[in-house]
Amino acid sequence: MQIIFKEIFTVFMVLFAVVDIVGNIPIVIDLRKKVGHIDSKKAAIISGVIMVSFLFLGKSILNLIGVDVNSFAVAGSFILFFIALEMILGITLYKQEEQTADMASIFPLAFPLIAGPGSLTTLLSLRAEFRTENIIIAIILNVIVIFIVLKTSRSIERFLGQNGINIVRKVFGVVLLAIAVKLFAHNVKALIEVI
Repeated sequence: MQIIFKEIFTVFMVLFAVVDIVGNIPIVIDLRKKVGHIDSKKAAIISGVIMVSFLFLGKSILNLIGVDVNSFAVAGSFILFFIALEMILGITLYKQEEQTADMASIFPLAFPLIAGPGSLTTLLSLRAEFRTENIIIAIILNVIVIFIVLKTSRSIERFLGQNGINIVRKVFGVVLLAIAVKLFAHNVKALIEVI
């Protein structure tokens, strides 16, 4: 076991950028309005467990069900695309009857927003380049940051006000849409090259 702080910092920054929890604040606020209370601790821990599990079992699980990483990422890009459309257009495409706060803490918050196709495919890429123990430490640090941001989202909401939230929501909706398109294009290109 070799802990290298440079590796931890690099992996932390890459995951932080991909997870983009700060950019997801408008979605978190929107979810809170729909379902009431969201369990920040539960969402953070579950997303951390998903990321660590996927680090070890991701490729095997996808191979077992006959799905490659690129196809997984393309499917995830569709989910992100529709969430982005909801944010930009102010519409509800996904309706789940009686969605509880417990359910919302897991889906869509822990997965696919936090531990989504972007972060999961990134983890598979990082595993080829960095030591596993350093990646795990970086995931834990990200989970702590995720928890803090989720816990303080009400304060952020009060600070921004309704108009500020609407503006931020639409701006990050466009950013999320761009990430979805990039994720789709990159992985479709990889799928076509395989064919």
